[in-house]
Amino acid sequence: MTTLKSKLKEDLTTAMKARDELTSSTLRLTLTAITKEEVSGKTSRELSDDEVQKVIAKEAKKRREAAEAFAQGGRTEQAEREKAEGELLDAYLPKQLSDDELNAIVAQAVEEAKASGAEGPRAMGAVMKIVSPKVAGLAEGGRVAATVKKLLAG
Repeated sequence: MTTLKSKLKEDLTTAMKARDELTSSTLRLTLTAITKEEVSGKTSRELSDDEVQKVIAKEAKKRREAAEAFAQGGRTEQAEREKAEGELLDAYLPKQLSDDELNAIVAQAVEEAKASGAEGPRAMGAVMKIVSPKVAGLAEGGRVAATVKKLLAG
C-alpha cells in the first residue's frame, strides 16, 4: 500500500473515532475513488503515490466546482460544505505554484520554444510539452494553458 493511501486510511480511522463526520465522509469518498481507479482497466493494480495524488486532485477539483455551482444556485450551506471538503483534500496535495512561479516557468519554456523556432500562438503545443512535466501536480492544466496563451500573445 502506498504511503499516501495508508495516511488517508489512518486519518479516516482517526476522524471516525473523533466522530468528525465531514472528514470521515470526505476521506471515505476519496478512498472509494482511489479503489475505483485501482480496479478500472483490464487488471486491478496498486496505484503509486503520484497516481493517488492525481485522484485526490481530481476529487478536490470536483469539490471546488460543486461549491461554485452551489454558490451560484444560492445554496450557501452546501457550497460551504463542498468548499470545506476541497480544502481538506488540498492538505494531502503538494503546495500549488504561485502565479509568479508559474509565470517564470512558462516564460523560460517560451524562450526554449522560440530557440527551437516556434513562435506566436502556434507555439502553444511546443511550450505545453516543455511546461507540463515541470508543473505536473503543482498547477492545474487550465491555469497553465491560460498563462501560456497570455505570454505567447503578449
